[in-house]
Amino acid sequence: MEEISDPPNPTREISEPMSEFDPKTMRTTKPGAKRLLITTSVLVCFLLGFPFLWKSVEIYRSPLPFHDIDSLSGQIESSPLQFPCTFHAIFVGFRSMNPSNLRSAILDGVTQFTHRSSGCGSCNFSLSVTVQDPDDHCTETIVRDPSKCSYRCGVIKGNDFGIGLEDAAVDESLNDIFGGCTGHGGKIYSVVVVNKDLGNGEGEVRAVVGKHRHAWIVGSGLEERYGDMVAKVSEIFVKVFMKGGREESSINGEFMPVGSDGKVVLSFNLLNSNPRDWVYDWDFQRIDETLLSPVIKALEPVANISVESQVLYHTPKSSFASWDEKLRSHIFRMSDLPFFVNSNEWHLDTSVGAGGRSKILQFVVYIPSAGECPLQLQLPNGEMSKTNGFISPMWGGVIVWNPANCDKGSGSPARTSIPPQNLEKIFEVFLGQFRQLFGFKSEATYTSGLGTFEILPSERGFTEWELDVLSRQHTCFNLQSCANTLGSLSRLVQSLPRMIIKDEIGEQVKFSLKAAKMAQSNASLGAYGSSASSSREARSLAEDAFFHPSIMSVSYFSFEHCFAVYSPFFLPVSMHVILAALREWKRYKQEKAKYLTSLTRKKTA
Repeated sequence: MEEISDPPNPTREISEPMSEFDPKTMRTTKPGAKRLLITTSVLVCFLLGFPFLWKSVEIYRSPLPFHDIDSLSGQIESSPLQFPCTFHAIFVGFRSMNPSNLRSAILDGVTQFTHRSSGCGSCNFSLSVTVQDPDDHCTETIVRDPSKCSYRCGVIKGNDFGIGLEDAAVDESLNDIFGGCTGHGGKIYSVVVVNKDLGNGEGEVRAVVGKHRHAWIVGSGLEERYGDMVAKVSEIFVKVFMKGGREESSINGEFMPVGSDGKVVLSFNLLNSNPRDWVYDWDFQRIDETLLSPVIKALEPVANISVESQVLYHTPKSSFASWDEKLRSHIFRMSDLPFFVNSNEWHLDTSVGAGGRSKILQFVVYIPSAGECPLQLQLPNGEMSKTNGFISPMWGGVIVWNPANCDKGSGSPARTSIPPQNLEKIFEVFLGQFRQLFGFKSEATYTSGLGTFEILPSERGFTEWELDVLSRQHTCFNLQSCANTLGSLSRLVQSLPRMIIKDEIGEQVKFSLKAAKMAQSNASLGAYGSSASSSREARSLAEDAFFHPSIMSVSYFSFEHCFAVYSPFFLPVSMHVILAALREWKRYKQEKAKYLTSLTRKKTA
């Protein structure tokens, strides 16, 4: 009997190899990339939107010439600015004088006086010497530079100098003689030494410095006093023409009475202490036209000066004076001057145009009340002040004016004007105070160990050589201030990359650098006025750029601040998008690996 068996099952034969299929490690279909593409597109869109976000919070910065700023600062520090000065010494009435020896001796004296003054604003001088004998024959040092002045022999006569002659006429005559000299920048400083008896029989030597750029020394027996004569000439060149008759530390750049914008406001105030006693007014317009206008015009290269005036009432001083029976006046001592100005009652700063960085100089005429009239200021040595006034550095000056009749009037006081002659004297004192605020002396003499030099006053308040000194000093100070301000701005901008820099600031910096280079060029050519004006413009533009309102804008913040502000909004979303993309990429790789494993098994089977 045959054995019964099951028929063959083809399905079983097929399923035997498939029994090895593991769904955890294999798959039969190719994985789709749709989820991966969607996730990747979201991530790409997010990444593409980041530059637009960064652009929306970008800070505009105008390009600044950092290299030019560093170059200007380095140039001013390494090579202090010096101005060309041409000196010419003329000796009239000398027989046995060698001009070369005289020139060497004067150069030694000038070098001795200037060995400590080689900084910014000093003179790079050249010297020529001419000796004219009594027969009007001249010998002079060789002049190699054709731009220097060539003195025409015999023009200056010994009879042109004497006691009976007016010093102003002599000064104008010398100015006419040397007026055609080109020199450096059209300026030349001359000292004329005349060997002549003044007629007093005492062998006196008289030295005078004119209001232009010329001085003269007249006396007898100067050949025997060779050393003193050479020393006087050297001292006039250095101490007067180069330094303006001031000591080394008599004025500092930080205490210049000029604002950082190059403007000065002169505020003249007439203060009536008690209008119940008397009320005084003044004709300020006439004084402005006759006395102040020439001074303002002369100082145009140094400062832009404007003038204002006002009359105030009920302005008592903050302390009382003591009565002196011997002098029959009320005495206010110099030790009490800090308490004279009453800032609570004296409302002086009323000018609208004096805002910003302009400098205000107050000049006060104080009229005391009847109870303190007359009021005199006593000096520390016990003497009475001749001007009855005083100055306060960087603030201004005060003059106490006592009316002619100090008896208290009866009834309602009528408005009275200060007499014109008294008003002129008051403003002459103000002019002397104004000179002191600029560092010059108010006296008409200069005294040193070698003697006394008379100085001719100028109707413009400042002589030409004094204006030259101011121009040189202000040019130097303005350029240093400009370089420091621009350097500070450059370091600030580079340290804060998120600071707003508008085009206006960039233009101001460029124009400031241009004006500074123009000032240096004019200074090298000896154009003192032009160099001072350009340096003032350079400093003003640098200050305007540094204090521009947009620099301290609310949008000024660092990158760390920007990240801290925006990260709470975008960091969570970005993290989820990135993590989702990474997970989808990982899933896609796993599914693809399963499909490849399944294909490999099929090929093997």
